[in-house]
Amino acid sequence: MSRTLRFVAARLGGMIVVLLVVSVGMFAVFYLLPTDPAIMSCGKPCTPENLALARQFMGFDKPWIQQYLDFLGGIFTGRTFGTGATAIVCAAPCFGYSFQQNEPVLTLIGDRLPVTVSLAVGAAVIWLVAGVATGVLSALRRGRAGDRIAMTVTLAGVSAPAYLVGLLGILLFGFTLDVVPVNGYVPLAESPVDWAWHLVLPWLVLAFINAAVYARLSRGQMLEVLGEDFIRTARAVGLPERTVVGKYALRNVLLPVVTVFAIDLGSLLGGAVITERVFALPGLGGLLVDAVHQVDLPLLMGVSVFAAFFVVLANFVVDVLYGVLDPRARVR
Repeated sequence: MSRTLRFVAARLGGMIVVLLVVSVGMFAVFYLLPTDPAIMSCGKPCTPENLALARQFMGFDKPWIQQYLDFLGGIFTGRTFGTGATAIVCAAPCFGYSFQQNEPVLTLIGDRLPVTVSLAVGAAVIWLVAGVATGVLSALRRGRAGDRIAMTVTLAGVSAPAYLVGLLGILLFGFTLDVVPVNGYVPLAESPVDWAWHLVLPWLVLAFINAAVYARLSRGQMLEVLGEDFIRTARAVGLPERTVVGKYALRNVLLPVVTVFAIDLGSLLGGAVITERVFALPGLGGLLVDAVHQVDLPLLMGVSVFAAFFVVLANFVVDVLYGVLDPRARVR
């Protein structure tokens, strides 16, 4: 096995271990919550006998370790809740069953995931390009008026909370100027133009907040790299400034940016709760909030595990990209 394959295999193994540890921790925390989700499905009147039957049907009458093992096994083999004519079959991969919405958790996540992916990926592309470009240009024009203006704007972006920026965007562009929709979602397959038009304001809100961080990070890294000996050498031998900046400096600037970008994107794919609620987008963030309000522990567990998966996957991608961009980072 080559060094690269060993590097990827080691990171993949670490990713699986982390996911197992995170899922165990989440399951233990949810089990210790002072609530009984079976009460919501018990019916009225909820006698002790009916409550016991509901807990048995849902699998909440078992020790939490056994419940976790059933949850883990359901991902690979599926699960059956109850017996006889009333049994509910959750086919593999089964991440639990929402008895409140009468749907497998994976189905509910699959219905909401396209919204969150559309929001996260679109905003991420904007903030990455805008943030890095602003940071690099500010570093190349350090101390000038453009640099000062850019850093002032980015300071506002870093400081402003997402809900405030979202509400101001709705007030200005949605109500005052009336140029973009302020809520709702149109599937991409239904109309690509309407899909983008309904997401442009959420994209810009998230991009403004996150691009500020990337601009300041890129500017600091670019200033540091431009002072390195190899940059001075490249300039001394007469290389064009475009080559010095684009080929030599920018690559070193992108290494830390890639790390932050992948983690931010992974976190956002788990659900941008505030942004989705402000713009009434039916994504994973809204699904998570609904699960909390309804004390829907299977749904809460499933969405949380998916969110953790995106974050862990992002770290895995970062490790692999680092190994590709910088061979020194590979395991021996």
